[in-house]
Amino acid sequence: MSPNAKGAMLALTAFAVFATHDVIIKILGATYSPFQIVFFSVLLSFPLATVMLMRDAKPGTLVPVHPWWMALRTAAATVTGVAAFYAFSVLPLAQVYAILFATPLLITVLAIPVLGETVRLRRWIAVLVGLVGVMVVLRPGQTPLTGGHLAALASAVCGAIASIVVRKIGSEERPVVMLIYPMVANFVLMGCALPFVYEPMPITHLGMLGVIALFAWIASFLVILAYQAGEAAIIAPMQYSQIIWATIFGMLFFDETMDLFTGVGATIIIASGLYIVLRESKGTSQNTPVLRNRSRTVTSAEPRVSLFMRVLGQTPPRQEETTE
Repeated sequence: MSPNAKGAMLALTAFAVFATHDVIIKILGATYSPFQIVFFSVLLSFPLATVMLMRDAKPGTLVPVHPWWMALRTAAATVTGVAAFYAFSVLPLAQVYAILFATPLLITVLAIPVLGETVRLRRWIAVLVGLVGVMVVLRPGQTPLTGGHLAALASAVCGAIASIVVRKIGSEERPVVMLIYPMVANFVLMGCALPFVYEPMPITHLGMLGVIALFAWIASFLVILAYQAGEAAIIAPMQYSQIIWATIFGMLFFDETMDLFTGVGATIIIASGLYIVLRESKGTSQNTPVLRNRSRTVTSAEPRVSLFMRVLGQTPPRQEETTE
């Protein structure tokens, strides 16, 4: 098997695990508040995070070099998680994925003011076409926009913000700092909300929360192996395979069927995202923010792949990263 084929298979496996992770979130979301689910999933992730942090030999403190950028990333990551969990609990899986797939388009736009990126006409057209795809999925004026739709949009926007901030300050901040702050913020903020939304949980549901945390880390580790094996331009598009799993799992477990508008809109969004990845892989972008966004940003319970790889000493900052 060629390195790219091996990387693609690992990535496909990783995103299948992520999709299974989201099925469990949806099942629990029918009974519990997203605040409670996020709180316990982060709590159960701390042992795994501690093992990861112990591997970081880079000297320094946990005081961020860029406190305001770190505050923005922490806030964005917190909103991303709770909004995505809520969206998964109330919307069909395929519809949530279709909206979240707009994240690369938003990263492209945010790269202009944050990274000083120059986005030329073709990528602007791709972004606009992708946003049209989002409108096809949402169908404003024809179907009521619910809190779930707004939550999915908020998760996509905040996920893009969190990703672009990592690209901005990632070469100067310790990976452990960028990992631990969002986790602690989620733990504290969700903990403050917990007394108002808490529902007693049987041991089976606590076990499902543990599976959520474990699956997030397993999937992230598989993505790391995928990027080690193959080229980023091959691995990055594999995330779109989640729409297939969403369709299958939705039919099997939730009696969901993908409607025509969601299917058409998702196709448009995916095509736009693939075009942007293709353009960046050809060297038309100095910072390649989408191509190097190696994580599916959903919750702070899962590690960012780029941070994980840096902690393991496997991806030392390249020259171009020092300018981001």
